[in-house]
Amino acid sequence: EFLAGCKNALVIDVRSPAEYNHAHLPGAINLPLFSDEERAVVGTKYKQVSRQAAIKIGLDYFGPRMRLMVEAVEKWIEQMNRRTGEQGISNDEGKGHRTSNLEPQTSNTQPQTPNAKLFLYCWRGGMRSGAVAWLLNLYGFDVTVLAGGYKAFRNWVLQTNAYPYRLKLVGGYTGSGKTALLKTLAQKGETIVDLEALAKHKGSAFGNIGMPPQPSQEMFENKLALTMASQHAKHKGSAFGNIGMPPQPSQEMFENKLALTMASQHANASTAWEENGALPKPIWIEDESQRIGHVNIPQPFWQNMRRSPVYFLDIPFEERLQNIVADYGNLDRERMIAAIQRIGKRLGPLETKNAIQFLQEGSIEESFRILLHYYDKQYRKGLHNRENLSSLLTNISCEKVCVGNAALLSQVQPLSK
Repeated sequence: EFLAGCKNALVIDVRSPAEYNHAHLPGAINLPLFSDEERAVVGTKYKQVSRQAAIKIGLDYFGPRMRLMVEAVEKWIEQMNRRTGEQGISNDEGKGHRTSNLEPQTSNTQPQTPNAKLFLYCWRGGMRSGAVAWLLNLYGFDVTVLAGGYKAFRNWVLQTNAYPYRLKLVGGYTGSGKTALLKTLAQKGETIVDLEALAKHKGSAFGNIGMPPQPSQEMFENKLALTMASQHAKHKGSAFGNIGMPPQPSQEMFENKLALTMASQHANASTAWEENGALPKPIWIEDESQRIGHVNIPQPFWQNMRRSPVYFLDIPFEERLQNIVADYGNLDRERMIAAIQRIGKRLGPLETKNAIQFLQEGSIEESFRILLHYYDKQYRKGLHNRENLSSLLTNISCEKVCVGNAALLSQVQPLSK
């Protein structure tokens, strides 16, 4: 209910900056009641002395900044109102984390904030969210507190990422244009989830080059859960709204996102099932390895992927090689060399040396030829390392890498069936 209600509203995380930066509800803005250092002081006093002693110290910190916190929220509401009709309030996704510095605000206009709807949370829905909710309600805002706090949201994330969504996997060797094909499917009205976009990583050794920092594992899980829930909700007529994506998450943040993404996508599909007895609409994702950069697809979600049908784009090696050269050939050479060195142990000393030497000499195609053979071998290993592959795998012969492969896919598999 909290997630459904906060669509297009201001969501405030009152935890400390360090807690927020590690992982949070996607789209939330940080208005910390305590700094990291203050939180440590209050926590120590709570453990070593008493609850009452900790509250008194907390009040010492809270009192002088109450006006500044109200003004920070006023400013955010004003920004959100100005953006009405565009994309709503700018969240942390794509522009870095947003944390209030609580500097005094000056304005010649009277803020129009009475009765503005706010949603806020702390770690467990306790004293921190209670104190800030009291202040903002007193000023005139309409505040809803997340019962159980961020901890309750995390429990929901874990449950959501374990849901047995109906998945269909777009498979194929490196360079097959799988991500572009997903986008084409989305344009055709299919439900997709781009795991690499959630993880802020393209999956290979070069996957982080040109990308923002990855999220934490927890933030990835948050986004996955919210995305899946949102896609699922579309078919029930109640999406949670647009959830953006921050720099690549930590492992935990990746899991958070994954759970929310998958639950949303699944909701889109289930209405048809409930109304006319049809199977839920499938959610299309890319056949990834479990690890994407430094985040991992949550184990229950991964196991569901391994049980799902795979539609393998069988594209000639040379076609894929040219596609890879076009995609990665202009990347920073030093970062590419560093990426090759990271996989050197598995690639082998001779192939590592040759791949790097070709790069240094400007022979991009020959360097990538070595790497593509390596990744083909790795993908084959992962593809065949699953039970009942023969009943799951559909091979689709494609002459080249192009968006037209979506039509070939639809010929062997009606997309929404």
